[in-house]
Amino acid sequence: MRTLAVGGEALLLEVDSAAEVAALHAELLRRRDAGELGPVRDLVPAARTVLLDGVRDPAGLGARIARWEVPPLAESQGPLITVPVRYDGPDLADVAGLWGVAPGAVAGIVGDTVFRVAFCGFAPGFGYLTGLPERFHLPRRATPRTAVPAGSLALAGEYAGVYPRSSPGGWQLIGSTDAVLWDPARDPAALFAPGVRVRFTEAGR
Repeated sequence: MRTLAVGGEALLLEVDSAAEVAALHAELLRRRDAGELGPVRDLVPAARTVLLDGVRDPAGLGARIARWEVPPLAESQGPLITVPVRYDGPDLADVAGLWGVAPGAVAGIVGDTVFRVAFCGFAPGFGYLTGLPERFHLPRRATPRTAVPAGSLALAGEYAGVYPRSSPGGWQLIGSTDAVLWDPARDPAALFAPGVRVRFTEAGR
């Protein structure tokens, strides 16, 4: 783990994988709730980092964290959300071809995976979900779309994600859902949050 004080009140922690980010974020939450971190306003995970904001002594806290033994995250840890999906995406056949399976088998592969929200970004409510085995990681489309419909289930690299609103995008679209990913009138507004587990079920089954 690498630590870097950022300004007077922030600390950036860098690790080597999404799994390490998830484990570190969970440990930080646990220790913050136990009162071991001191004043910390925000914990913000990203692809390979976690940012702590509102830290009174970034260098001192960084030195303490660097000595931690962070346990791996248990697969069953974290709340579980089920999201029904119609496997009707325009890239479904291409994804099946890259995986070497029939298009009808994609739903089973995705449905058998328990994803975890690694971090959020890109648009309000968009979560980057990890969990697909490495053999199912996919390249982005060579030509991004100018408009991806809201509710599209998409894959790219090691991540899955659901577009909360229509926007440009270059991920592979395999399905769609009616789930509302972002609702400012809801508490919390985002359906997906870091650490939440997600299972996609085939709609109508």
